[in-house]
Amino acid sequence: MAVQSWIDILKLSKKTALIHDGKRKIHYLFTDGKEMAEEYDLKTDELIVRKWRNKSTLGGQGQWQIEVGEPLADPVASLNSDVIKENCSNPVFMRKDTQTSFQWRIRNLPYPKDVYSVFAETSDRCIIIKTSNKKYYKKFSIPDIDRIQLPLDNSALSFTHANNTLIYKKPKEIITLEQELLKELKKLKGTGEGDVNCKTQ
Repeated sequence: MAVQSWIDILKLSKKTALIHDGKRKIHYLFTDGKEMAEEYDLKTDELIVRKWRNKSTLGGQGQWQIEVGEPLADPVASLNSDVIKENCSNPVFMRKDTQTSFQWRIRNLPYPKDVYSVFAETSDRCIIIKTSNKKYYKKFSIPDIDRIQLPLDNSALSFTHANNTLIYKKPKEIITLEQELLKELKKLKGTGEGDVNCKTQ
């Protein structure tokens, strides 16, 4: 089963843990050279950030790609006023998970609820958000479900307009997997701030 193969890939990866600023930070290095970094809240055990990095075509370290959490601001663009950058009123699409659901928030979309159409396209394994006024269209997949090859379910999808939040209820297989993974991560001995062992030469 695909769930077991993803668990095996996680177990084979080299993991480093760090406790810092109220967060448990885990860095995974996979056998194929990919890296994944996750941050969990120490009090609630909720996933705050998950990001991936691949090697570049020349073998160097590539840019981090955010899967869960707030997109990082480009430090070069914020320092240099001559750089062309996106308008701050453009829609911002981000994912924030809870223990029982995947959630996406879309900021800067001022249209009424009846303008939105949200549905799962099971043949393409993606979710589509579009507006009837043709001002917004977004097609995206759920990497967690793709990794363990579960089918998408339209009945697990809901949409609230108050916070422009799209919610997809997590399948029980993913909830079980995340609980098992969290138990394993808590067993890792994480270094705290200031605990770094520096050898002098």
